[in-house]
Amino acid sequence: MSKKYTAFRVTEVAEKQFETSVEELSMDDLPIGEVLIKVAYSSLNYKDALSASGNKGVSRNFPHTPGIDAAGTVEVSDSDDFKKGDKVLVTGFDLGMNTAGGMAEYIQVPAAWVVPLPEGLGLRESMVYGTAGLTAGLSVYQLIYQGINPDMGKIVVTGASGGVGSMAVAILGKLGFEVVAVTGKESAHDLLKSLGAAECIGRDALNDESRRPILKPLYAGAIDTVGGNMLATILKTLQYNGVATCCGLVNSPTLSTSVFPFILNGVRLVGIDSVRCDINLRKVVWNHFADDWKVDYPEGLVEEVGLDGLSDKIASILKGEIAGRVVVKL
Repeated sequence: MSKKYTAFRVTEVAEKQFETSVEELSMDDLPIGEVLIKVAYSSLNYKDALSASGNKGVSRNFPHTPGIDAAGTVEVSDSDDFKKGDKVLVTGFDLGMNTAGGMAEYIQVPAAWVVPLPEGLGLRESMVYGTAGLTAGLSVYQLIYQGINPDMGKIVVTGASGGVGSMAVAILGKLGFEVVAVTGKESAHDLLKSLGAAECIGRDALNDESRRPILKPLYAGAIDTVGGNMLATILKTLQYNGVATCCGLVNSPTLSTSVFPFILNGVRLVGIDSVRCDINLRKVVWNHFADDWKVDYPEGLVEEVGLDGLSDKIASILKGEIAGRVVVKL
């Protein structure tokens, strides 16, 4: 008889009607992969909530186990790169989308998806970062790679009270940047300042509707997590040779702007993808998290739940009620 394991499952009970439950599954149900991992922790991301709600743009086939993040210990490996007992993490690729994800006691994945857990980083700690942290880290990496440094001026971070935004604020603050945090939650100001924000502003401050092609230069760089008119406004307020990264679309997937910031101010816009990005770049960022980018992320911004508590947290994140990170303990 095949060994059993527990997983959080999403089932389509009728057309466009989905239900979630915690179920016992057979290990034979796991997808084919070179590395079998016993999961210790996962984390809840907005994309997980979409998958758990039956969004066919994220997950096409149901029943399904969501969870785009997982950290744990190798149980079986057919790859020379990993052996039983290795501490590892997996984020992105197809995990939790159309491949059974990290909200389960076990995952089985290709070796090319697996990152060795860096020395100095714990399994739970890695999931406090998770995909949100990786996305923030990739954004910070691109700002630095493009030549932005703390002496050049302020860095603005949108969606600052969310998972990616709060991580970006913490990393930038640790590196000595002067961070302006943008949030619609006034109650989050004190927490953001404790993370490293020098200033907190409301969303309206970055919602220019004047149609002017360029505005007064305010920022050397930006990490945008929301898109839409807020990103368009940021591009118009960047200093000469300023850099903005973009990784989200909560405000809007549409970007309505002109070419003037690019051709008159040399502004650069860099897209951030944490799903398919190169495994070697992932390792660089994760090694930073274990070293010079390691942040003291407040436990007050971390909620820990088991599989039984996931449904409520999924409803909350879809309503925009989650500040910080939700770690799932298996």
